[in-house]
Amino acid sequence: MPLAAAGLAVTGPTPAAAAQPVVRPLADGLALTPPMGFNNWNTTHCDAEFNEDMIKGIADIFVSRGLKDAGYEFVNIDDCWALPQRGQDGNLVPDPVRFPNGIKALADYVHAKGLKFGIYTSAGTMTCSTIGFPGSLGHEQQDADLFASWGVDYLKYDNCNNQGVDARLRYTTMRDALNRTGRPIVFSICEWGENRPWEWAKGVGHLWRTTGDISDNWDSMVGIAKFNMTLAEHAGPAHWNDPDMLEVGNGGMTDTEYRTHFSLWAMMAAPLLIGADLREVGEDTFDILTNREIIALDQDRLGAQARLLRAENGLHVLVKPLENGDRAVALFNETDLPARIGTTAREIGLPAASGYRLRDLWAHTDTHTAGAIDAAVPPHGTAVYRVSPDHHWFRHPPAVDAIVTPEPAYPGALPLVTPGKQAKFTTSVGNAGRVPVLAVHVELRLPEGWRARPTSPPVKAVLPGGQRFTTTWEVTPPLDDPPGRYPVTAAVGSAAGRWSFTAEAYLPTSPPSGARQVSDLPWLRASNGWGPVELDRSNGEQAAGDGGPITIGGVTYAKGLGVHAHSRVEYFTGGRCSAFRAEVGVDDEKATDGSVSFEVWADGRKAADSGVLTTADPAEELAADITGATTVRLVVTDGGNGVNSDHADWADASITCD
Repeated sequence: MPLAAAGLAVTGPTPAAAAQPVVRPLADGLALTPPMGFNNWNTTHCDAEFNEDMIKGIADIFVSRGLKDAGYEFVNIDDCWALPQRGQDGNLVPDPVRFPNGIKALADYVHAKGLKFGIYTSAGTMTCSTIGFPGSLGHEQQDADLFASWGVDYLKYDNCNNQGVDARLRYTTMRDALNRTGRPIVFSICEWGENRPWEWAKGVGHLWRTTGDISDNWDSMVGIAKFNMTLAEHAGPAHWNDPDMLEVGNGGMTDTEYRTHFSLWAMMAAPLLIGADLREVGEDTFDILTNREIIALDQDRLGAQARLLRAENGLHVLVKPLENGDRAVALFNETDLPARIGTTAREIGLPAASGYRLRDLWAHTDTHTAGAIDAAVPPHGTAVYRVSPDHHWFRHPPAVDAIVTPEPAYPGALPLVTPGKQAKFTTSVGNAGRVPVLAVHVELRLPEGWRARPTSPPVKAVLPGGQRFTTTWEVTPPLDDPPGRYPVTAAVGSAAGRWSFTAEAYLPTSPPSGARQVSDLPWLRASNGWGPVELDRSNGEQAAGDGGPITIGGVTYAKGLGVHAHSRVEYFTGGRCSAFRAEVGVDDEKATDGSVSFEVWADGRKAADSGVLTTADPAEELAADITGATTVRLVVTDGGNGVNSDHADWADASITCD
């Protein structure tokens, strides 16, 4: 629809669903399960490697590496595929350097592999790229007809440069244009959740973004997942909540974190669109992406998004009903420490039974339980089970879990140990089955030179079903071990089998004497909203070193940390340090919108708080007494208006130690 005919402007969020008529999902038979496929944006953006050869290579890999057989079917291209100007006929023109044979030839190549092809544009006058490519606002039917003529099967429709035109009108106009082409095209609404599309878009598109863009780091992925979890009631066949594409394989997270990412997206019935260049990834990435038992949860025909059953202190229990009556359960550990997480068959809504089959979808093993569903979950890990009543439960061994945990200095502290000094650990073994486990014995396996002494019995002759037993240990690392992370493993043997669980102990670097800039010190752990924490530069949101000089209120600082809310950087002080100080504020590179708060934590005590600072504020001195603290955490939170533009600087930040 031409802009002159639109006549509507967005002045605030879309009214709540209660004020709107009931909407129903599209009845065109498309996207009855969440779409699965690939999109190049997360790995290439507009870089030169985004081209015809890359997309053909992805299609080839879908076939050769079993991704097609696992359910992946869409090979989609994102922004930057077109020239900056439309042709004389008004049509979008493919970039002849990136796509020398045109888009139709590329789509034909993808189709010849038995796959489907997707494309991108924006519901605005320009797309989202800073280079500047024409969008489809005012050209909806022309572009829809062009896409259909090329054989497009999927359209991602973005939200940039929308000229204030009402979101529902913009997306409904393109929906109608796609329908008039007569070609079945999955319609992906990408307006970032700004207008609460979960309340109205299921009559418009097949899926809709619920959040801003994902980034390849733990905090971004978890923040998006936790918000999307709250929207379970709005998802179902042909109308899916979309928490953005997968980052699995892009390198910014560990394999444990990527398994969590994939597990949560599958539990939430989210689209599974691979965002990594499959020509470059390793076998571990393929193992994650082709786990058919996890994929089966995402593609379950009932189409239910998992509901959050419980979330306490960073430990989450999600349950997803399945078409055959089974329940999928995800036990998700958001924290930096190992934890036991559990629920019961009754709590997840299964009928009473003499026993239950517990299928571990990552280990691909079967056990039985009398009703308890427990797991020892590593930091940032997720255990996923398929649970079903089973009157033949005795065919499977009992479900046994084992865990080793440190005694933290304060709640949430890392397991810090000191060379030559004793640290306390606890092992715990549980039997959730209906039959006892006999002759259980626990051993604590440590790095060479470390010593462990049990301070309670490490042996249990009979461990009945539904019971646990614990052993406490004193662990002493040698005096000469260098700083680093060291494995501590609980190895459990019994007449029924063997189990193990490995945690980590941290030997930190001792703080140097005197006043030292924190950007010259190693941190214990760090997290950041966008991009990495930067040393002596501002935050650039993407790769390390892509920021500029740290500048607040026109003053440039040579030293400091550049972060993006929400952020946390933690340093070991070992009880030897007395003071922290910094000049803090929003970096000048963000002229508007930035609004943050700076906090300094000494162990579990908040030692300083800047209050809310905005782009209009000069640098503020923040000082804190950290006497006696084992660790110091530098925390930046959102100032209350969202995290957009929240580039925060810890300028000239120093710690003073004895």
